[in-house]
Amino acid sequence: MSRNDGRKDTSASAFRKIDVDQYSDNNFKEEDADGGGKNAEALISVLKSAPLECKNQQIKDSARNLTQKVLLSIKSNQMDDCLAQLDRDLVDVLMKYIYRGFEIPTEGSSSHLLIWHEKVFNISGAGCIVRVFSDSKRA
Repeated sequence: MSRNDGRKDTSASAFRKIDVDQYSDNNFKEEDADGGGKNAEALISVLKSAPLECKNQQIKDSARNLTQKVLLSIKSNQMDDCLAQLDRDLVDVLMKYIYRGFEIPTEGSSSHLLIWHEKVFNISGAGCIVRVFSDSKRA
């Protein structure tokens, strides 16, 4: 309840029924390893089905949105495992989508995409970047 002077009445005890112990470090559970495998499968799937030669911009935008959603769902500690499952061509497609994500960012995506960029660069070097920028087939 609010008082007439604008201050809130803190005598109500409803807010005190929150179980703060649920947020203890001892109760934290890592996600199961299967989640990382499913993320890698999703990443491989969206990269293999990338409409690189398609002329329909709406299809390309839908693919970019889906790929960005997959990239943002993969945690930074799972990225290396996902990248280990990609061949050079899929890594190049991934880099295309990373740059497309930089062109059209969503809230919070840029920092996550920078982590992806760093990891992709570390495994594929500058050659990947050159191939992406010189290829006429855009993601």
